[in-house]
Amino acid sequence: MSFWETITGSDLTREWKAFEARAEVLPADYQAAWEQLKSHLLPYAGFTGRNLTPIVDAALGLLEQASADGQSVHEVLGDDIPGFCAALAGGEGARTYRDRWREQLNRNVARKLGRLGG
Repeated sequence: MSFWETITGSDLTREWKAFEARAEVLPADYQAAWEQLKSHLLPYAGFTGRNLTPIVDAALGLLEQASADGQSVHEVLGDDIPGFCAALAGGEGARTYRDRWREQLNRNVARKLGRLGG
């Protein structure tokens, strides 16, 4: 990956297009599961989303393999897709972008209050 690709994110665009192309050949119920997986994994993305690329690749591979084996989506993902995605992203208590922003805001407020109170 070149510096320019890293800065512009063109490498990520190419990878996501490849993911979408792979998902398009899945059966309809697997495509619906793919959409749910994406929406529940995105809150765990870093600023660029690069941290999710291997996770999304593995999740899509799981769907592809299960589809090829004739398993149902329910057998593979279970009833709790948000919980499944949390486990993929780092387990229970994995930090989302909202958590990181909240921590940053709290640090900034505490710093400002420290200056005003001192």
